[in-house]
Amino acid sequence: MGASTALALQEDGHAVTLVDRQAPCSGASFGNAGVIVNGSCAPTAMPGIALGGLRMLVDSDSPLSIRTQHLPRLLPWLMRFVLESRSANVARNTQALHALSRDAAASWMRLVGGTALADILLTGGWLKVYETKSGYDATEPARKLMDSVGTPYTTLDSAEIQEMEPHLAAIFCRAIYQKDSLRISNPQRMVQGMVDLFVARGGSYQQFDVRSVSCEAASGGDSVELNNSHAALYASKVVIACGAWSRPLAKQMGDVIQLDTERGYHLMLPAVNNTLLNRAVVHGERSFVLNPMEPGLRMTAQVEFAGVDAPPDYRFIRSLVPAAKRILPELETNEQSVWMGCRPSLPDSLPVIGFSSRSDKVLYAFGHQHLGMTLGPRSAYLIADLIAGRSTDVTIAPYRARA
Repeated sequence: MGASTALALQEDGHAVTLVDRQAPCSGASFGNAGVIVNGSCAPTAMPGIALGGLRMLVDSDSPLSIRTQHLPRLLPWLMRFVLESRSANVARNTQALHALSRDAAASWMRLVGGTALADILLTGGWLKVYETKSGYDATEPARKLMDSVGTPYTTLDSAEIQEMEPHLAAIFCRAIYQKDSLRISNPQRMVQGMVDLFVARGGSYQQFDVRSVSCEAASGGDSVELNNSHAALYASKVVIACGAWSRPLAKQMGDVIQLDTERGYHLMLPAVNNTLLNRAVVHGERSFVLNPMEPGLRMTAQVEFAGVDAPPDYRFIRSLVPAAKRILPELETNEQSVWMGCRPSLPDSLPVIGFSSRSDKVLYAFGHQHLGMTLGPRSAYLIADLIAGRSTDVTIAPYRARA
């Protein structure tokens, strides 16, 4: 989000400084599944999610886990999450999510098209495969939502799956295929390249761990002051795009936001596997993704609620290697690396985009959950429109900061 927003604002003629507490792409963008899911619209909170979630928590094979020590902090988030699973809320959230994602691929091409970074974007679509009829049938609510907003997809049978991905084991009976989705061959190289492009075009990059943001203390309120324990920075406008670390800064601007983190994991397998798949493939029942990337075949999985500071637990992602071998029999399973990152998530699955409640000098662009790479450029152009005072092509109200 930070790199996308910096480029979009620079494109609009602003003098921009990109501020980061660590090196570029050190957070969730580094380790994500690398898929731009054009037209993604189904929120995580769906009818029946409360009972389904409880079943998953007691299932050792489930990708969902909550660490006990984090539960008291998470309870308000969970309560709001259950409320968002009501049918009326699901319909509203679906419309708002689709309003952003329907142009996700086009926004990426607008941002990096005509540069070398466009070569990192690959076609091939997004394929979700199911071993059982019951597993596929369970997707009916999500498919109905896709139909309601016009997200295109194709349903495949076993023969069509094998034709599309001949190295997959012949164990899948149905699949959902979204042809117009893109994938990123190397998320780290993409984000680093975006920052390098921004700097080459005259932008400024500064490593600075922002601990406080204030409008009152800065130049009589004419600018925004960013502080850590050692120094201060000043700007006429500030966009807070700190992912899972955005909540404390938003609170300083008067906005108490129910942001938590869904920690996700990946495991890299050898690059020799990259000829086995033609696109990113999701195992629908087990909820893990296999995506061939430049460094190797990436397997991503898991939703773990534990906060941003708890140490990682790699046991579950490693336990999925036999399942990956089962669906891709020629897979070389030597572990190359393993990683954990923090997805910034809100109960309604909608990011926070827009002005803070305390000042029009501070804007928000965070909380993109599983769709950070998908929605980065799309959200960035909305921020640019807001700062320029232009009309936006979507109603901003659903994404405004609220408790």
